[in-house]
Amino acid sequence: MAVTADELGTQDIKKLLIKQAVPSSIGILFMSVNILIDTIFVGQWIGSLAIAAVTVVLPITFLISSLGMAIGVGGGSVLSRALGSNHKEKALYTFGNQIMMTFLLSCVFVLFGVFFSDEMLLLFGAKGEIMKPAKDFFFPIILSVPFLALCMMGNNIIRAEGKAKFAMIAMIIPAFVNIALDILFIKVMNLGMFGSALASAISYFMCFTFVLWFFIFKSELNLKARHFKFKIPIVKEITELSFVTFSRQGVVSILAIILNHTLYIYGGEQSIAIYGIVSRMLMFALFPILGITQGFLPIAGFNYGAMNYERVKESVLLSIKYAAFLATLIFVVILVFAKPIVAVFTTDTLVIAQTPEALRWVFAASPVIAIQLIGAAYFQAAGKAKKALLLTLSKQGFFLIPLVLILPNFLGIFGVWIAFPIADILSTILTGYFLKKEMNTKLIQTTDGLL
Repeated sequence: MAVTADELGTQDIKKLLIKQAVPSSIGILFMSVNILIDTIFVGQWIGSLAIAAVTVVLPITFLISSLGMAIGVGGGSVLSRALGSNHKEKALYTFGNQIMMTFLLSCVFVLFGVFFSDEMLLLFGAKGEIMKPAKDFFFPIILSVPFLALCMMGNNIIRAEGKAKFAMIAMIIPAFVNIALDILFIKVMNLGMFGSALASAISYFMCFTFVLWFFIFKSELNLKARHFKFKIPIVKEITELSFVTFSRQGVVSILAIILNHTLYIYGGEQSIAIYGIVSRMLMFALFPILGITQGFLPIAGFNYGAMNYERVKESVLLSIKYAAFLATLIFVVILVFAKPIVAVFTTDTLVIAQTPEALRWVFAASPVIAIQLIGAAYFQAAGKAKKALLLTLSKQGFFLIPLVLILPNFLGIFGVWIAFPIADILSTILTGYFLKKEMNTKLIQTTDGLL
């Protein structure tokens, strides 16, 4: 049953978090399974070089489409707090401005990507034999990015309304479409990398169609033509908070560039394929933690806007507790089953031999990441853009990128893998410090025994 906006401020936090987090987790699970199966299909039916090509291209498309996610998350914070403080008209203008910003910006970036495709592919690591399959994959998928951007933006607004189940459905639809079309285009029609990209592009459009249907027929946000007119104060507020998410994706893209080039230097195309498998597992295995984080955002944002600080604090602590428990279970599974997991992706014996160790090291600090993810999400939900930006960028920007640049000089390829858990631990310590301070000052109403 969908949660109404008002229920975000009244229902029991445990029940509310479950109602919000479970559909979000299921949606992320299907999205992750989609990417995972896509990687398995190209690895098994095309080859390990195809995994490397996808690893190069996806950071480019996700960087552009993350404009929608950024505007969705940032604007979703504005919208949640507006609903919490009973400013419905501001919420409507926020949503209308988000649509216009997402569409215009994503189209501009797509044009840039089309005209400078070779330069972008080389920048992101399409070296040697990777370039040809990367180009085959790039062109069909780049043209579909505005639809993906609008889906990402709309999905966050659906959750901000408390309609997590519809957001889940929006993420499930492209998974089923993409998997079915992958089989048709790659296995049956033998279209190779082009077929894989075409399947993804069509799945993004189907997701967009569902999101559009939701906002026309199911949403509480009934937009009028006037709500699409840009309101400078609202655009500024959306931009400040959106900059947090987009900066994170920007840093992730810079990290992808550095990783792909470093991996190529120390291990060639096969090392990029290894990281392709590891990165897909990162997205897939952590789906329940990411689901809790997404489910937490509208609860914290609404109650912060309503100044129900006791509920905000309770939501923070429960989210951390649940996410930490699940992250520990995930780490144990990866530790025990790393080898059979890797064997599913490819038949390349060298990749199968080297990937399990990399997978275990990258996941080594998983039990502590809940504090970092929920802590950064809290500051974003509360509209505190500067701290949210600092903490969101801490892992990749402040710690992981320098470690990836430094450690391989002394440890070779192992230096890349060990950099991940070190960055996780350092960013968690930093986030924990700021979150503890915030909860003992701003959220001064105490919840005995939880902290």
